[in-house]
Amino acid sequence: SLSPPKFTKTPTDQIGVSGGVASFVCQATGNPKPSVYWNKKGKKVNSQRIETIEFDDGAGAVLRIQPLRGPRDENTYECVARNSVDEKSVTAKLSIIREDLLPFGFPSIDMGPQLKVVERTRTATMLCAASGIPDPEISWFKDFLPVDPSTSQGRIKQLRSGALQIENSEETDQGKYECVATNSQGVRYSSPANLYVRVRRVPPRFSILPSNHEIMPGGSINITCVAVGSPMPYVKWMLGNEDLTPEDEMPIGRNVLELNGVRESANYTCVAMSSLGIIEASAQVLVKTLPKPPGTPIVTETTATSVTITWDSGNPDPVSYYIIQYRAKGPDSKYETVDSITTTRYSIGGLYPNTEYEIRVSAYNTIGQGPPSARVEARTGEQAPVSPPRNVQAHIISENTVMVRWEEPEEPNGQVKGYRVYYTMDPSRPINEWQIHNVQDSVLTTIQNLVTSETYTIQVLAFTSVGDGPFSDPVHVKVLRGVPGQPGKFKVGKVTDTSIELTWEPSYNKEKIVNYELLYKPVKFGSLEKLTFGPRNSYTVEGLKANTEYSFSLAAISSKGIGAFTNELVQRTSQAKPSAAPEGVSCESASSTSLRVSWRPPPMEGQNGELASYELRYQRVSGAGGGGQGLEVKDLPIPTTHPLLIINEPIINAYSAMLLIDHRFNYQLLCKFSSFLFFC
Repeated sequence: SLSPPKFTKTPTDQIGVSGGVASFVCQATGNPKPSVYWNKKGKKVNSQRIETIEFDDGAGAVLRIQPLRGPRDENTYECVARNSVDEKSVTAKLSIIREDLLPFGFPSIDMGPQLKVVERTRTATMLCAASGIPDPEISWFKDFLPVDPSTSQGRIKQLRSGALQIENSEETDQGKYECVATNSQGVRYSSPANLYVRVRRVPPRFSILPSNHEIMPGGSINITCVAVGSPMPYVKWMLGNEDLTPEDEMPIGRNVLELNGVRESANYTCVAMSSLGIIEASAQVLVKTLPKPPGTPIVTETTATSVTITWDSGNPDPVSYYIIQYRAKGPDSKYETVDSITTTRYSIGGLYPNTEYEIRVSAYNTIGQGPPSARVEARTGEQAPVSPPRNVQAHIISENTVMVRWEEPEEPNGQVKGYRVYYTMDPSRPINEWQIHNVQDSVLTTIQNLVTSETYTIQVLAFTSVGDGPFSDPVHVKVLRGVPGQPGKFKVGKVTDTSIELTWEPSYNKEKIVNYELLYKPVKFGSLEKLTFGPRNSYTVEGLKANTEYSFSLAAISSKGIGAFTNELVQRTSQAKPSAAPEGVSCESASSTSLRVSWRPPPMEGQNGELASYELRYQRVSGAGGGGQGLEVKDLPIPTTHPLLIINEPIINAYSAMLLIDHRFNYQLLCKFSSFLFFC
């Protein structure tokens, strides 16, 4: 409803000092809101020294007179409040006293406010101290308007000392402040002091950068972006040129991008903007998929045992590592794998020389291994052969001519260019002093002009473009027609502790073989033995010693004579049970409950192999309860109180043992090795 003006603040009479300041405050309410103005002698005030400062949208006005001039300014001033309903007025009288005529107790400003600069949000305190009789009351004006702390929600307080304290200062707190001291003697204004609220001007910067993420297809992710500055920036998200944050919903400082059901990888851009600038930061959201196949490998270098390849990643997204698969070209060969390769160049080593390989590369990421690249083929380089020609044979074809044949090496390591056949009558001479016969494109040759009735030693090697391979085992041939050649493939068959079986293939010969002669002897000690037997392809030599190395050499005999012997073949017989017992077995009482047993190993010739363990037995033979019978209890550790003890590996290299016994009995100890029992 309509209401006439009603004064909420009315001016009071004031006594000012000449040259000083006087302010009259007037404010009213009503409906409609009234307008307030000041009159002097019935007219609106209008002077350079007298001004009206409006507030509350014109419903309040401060009449400020500065500097005071007496008696000109001494008068009664009228505050008028008018609205459409009515007009109300109130008056206040101004008196002015010269400085030199001020009465005792007139207010005095002892300490006025000073210029102050404070950062925004910090606390500012404007000091004021005044004296007078009676004690003056202190109030504050800012920019000529009264300061009312009650309207600041506690942010602005007037302290008991009179100081004005402004907490969490804002830009609107900046201005010119005056401290006013009032008592019954008059009013005194301090000199004005400016308060400056400094606002830091900081361009935007990211305090939390958006981070990259890997997610499964159809997954969800939240990406946080935080920016700071002064003023605080607005933050938005963009995908390419598309704004993902509506203009009217753009938050300040922090923006969380929520993505759901993501199917494709993309880069999202966080934009922070203020009046001082615009900054951007991107976050990559990578939807995990199996990697694509790398580019076809390119062979950059080959050696006899390695192939070096390079390849293009073929993947725009990062991969964890690469996997190389390679195999020798062939229908049944299987791929071998090299993984955890983090570069796009790699040398595959350990390959066979002169071999064609198929190579392919695949990529691996957090999802798994992707499909392989196209295959590339590469052949390793040649090497000298690492194995000799096989199954070398020689036999006489005329009075002074020998035919030599052989098979290719198992590992030629390249294209065999030819063979070198070395031969000599004196195999003790250095190989470089032997005669050489070169052969190309054949595994058979003849050597002519040999000395009749002499025995020749022959060795063959293969060579490639890189070099010579190793020599074959020597073969021997006697240059005498009708004499058999050296038996072939002379090797060991079944072996026992007393026998060794030997096998061979007869040499090609026109004359019939009537006998074989076998020479053998122990490698270390013993005399040479000779055996002669009829035609056959194997023979078992018996009556040998166990665990002993023997050498064997075989020659064939025809009606024309004996042929060349084979190279010596060395073989050890199997181990057997020891044929001799431990020596020097003795025992002594170590305490009332123990005996110490000592011995030496059997003689070397009676050990028949490497000793595996000892067995020690003991049993009670007299004392309380009479005799006792030993029981067999296996795998018992020492010491023990069992009536029978078997000691195995723990004492294989020791020749004594401590036994715990019952001191009430006498004992008979049996030291057994194999089937031998010894008493002590």
